[in-house]
Amino acid sequence: MTVADGSDAHTDLLRAYEKSVGVSGDGSEFVTAPWGNRLSAVLPVRRLASGAVAVFASSVDRYRRSVGLDTTAWTLSPDRIAASFSGDRMYRENGVPVTAFAELSGFFECADGWVRTHANYPHHRRALLQAIGLGEAASVEAVRSRIGSLGSDVIERRCARAGAIAVRLRTEQEWAEHEVGAAVASEPLVRSSLRSDTALRSDFVGTQQYPLHGIRVLDLTRVIAGPVASRALALLGADVLRIDPPDLPEIEWQHRENGQGKRSALLDIGTAEGLNTARLLCAQADVLVSGYRPGAIENLGFLPSSFRPGIVCGSVSAWGDSARESNARQNTAWLQRGFDSIVQAASGIAVIEGSEDDPGALPAQALDHASGYLLAACIVDALTATRMSGSGCDVSVSLARTASWLTSAKDRTEHPEAASIPGPNCTDTHGSTTTALPALAVYSHYPFPAHPLGSHAPSFDDDRGPIST
Repeated sequence: MTVADGSDAHTDLLRAYEKSVGVSGDGSEFVTAPWGNRLSAVLPVRRLASGAVAVFASSVDRYRRSVGLDTTAWTLSPDRIAASFSGDRMYRENGVPVTAFAELSGFFECADGWVRTHANYPHHRRALLQAIGLGEAASVEAVRSRIGSLGSDVIERRCARAGAIAVRLRTEQEWAEHEVGAAVASEPLVRSSLRSDTALRSDFVGTQQYPLHGIRVLDLTRVIAGPVASRALALLGADVLRIDPPDLPEIEWQHRENGQGKRSALLDIGTAEGLNTARLLCAQADVLVSGYRPGAIENLGFLPSSFRPGIVCGSVSAWGDSARESNARQNTAWLQRGFDSIVQAASGIAVIEGSEDDPGALPAQALDHASGYLLAACIVDALTATRMSGSGCDVSVSLARTASWLTSAKDRTEHPEAASIPGPNCTDTHGSTTTALPALAVYSHYPFPAHPLGSHAPSFDDDRGPIST
């Protein structure tokens, strides 16, 4: 069902997802509304955002039908979707907004163009300074000067090898001709494959509002895309336990923005004791969500299906398998790490939204959020499929493939009006913290606000749920 101003923006991505996974969304109904200037951009960000949320909603319908629950029409609210996708801009602590990017995260002019860096985390900042030959006390001006003296390819290679994050600004044509860019474009929108390991499924204990009640999710993701996926599962009633390494704490406001509905524990899986605990947790879980680079978690000796047959394994990465395969072929260190802003710069989006001389950005970190909802949908559809067969399933998404869908989508706007964010009616305040409401308008809030990072034991039996506000 589509009403108001012909707003069928969600249908393109919905059909692409259904084709990629091999499912049908014919039984889902959507009520839409005019977008105004929400998520206004040259590229059809609204199609991406509303489509990703519709994909997730449609997967919920399939799951509900598989367990005998009713389905109803979903309202795709532009305000609620835009607020959720703009969570960093909606967030307030004691009424004060936050700065989403650190001083060394951004565009820097170099000897032959521009590079985009990401140094929000202290270890990435240190790696960036080391890669360009500066000490840890270097000023922004010193960084700008040093980068200005170096070529973009030199910076990109040095940073990739040093574990830092920087990418040369590319046009979409340059990205299409790049080995990784071409490989990403040829991949399916999402990957989903059943495995041979099987296990009996527990009895369904969910409800209409919380169909995933009783499903345990072990969350090994960080930053935005992965946490958005696990937050979406928590919204549906899943029991989500997020694990973070104690030596790499998450940015606090970022965790509070996307940690709603989850437990939070610290665990070093790089140690024998921590790895054993993680294996025990995984053996109790129905779903594992990982944000590790492809192959990284397996290299630690963490093979989920070997100690939890039938588990659904979901993963999100910046570049998917293409970067790893390119590295293996060329013995290079192409951008194993990445973030939304980095993928925008590499894939041509920053040039499309600005120019080669003045790069721009999308009105929200839409690659992260859309990839998160696509991953959540994959996981829900995998749970639907495995309820019947008991087979394990691997699903994955990448920011680069989501970007490829966006740049190839129809209906660009040559001169878009400035994007605006929704008002306070799309936020929820608990104590001193204000966050965006869920993108799915049928839910008035998340099950409970985010706990402080690491406030739980690494156990599904630590049942501290809602916190006082």
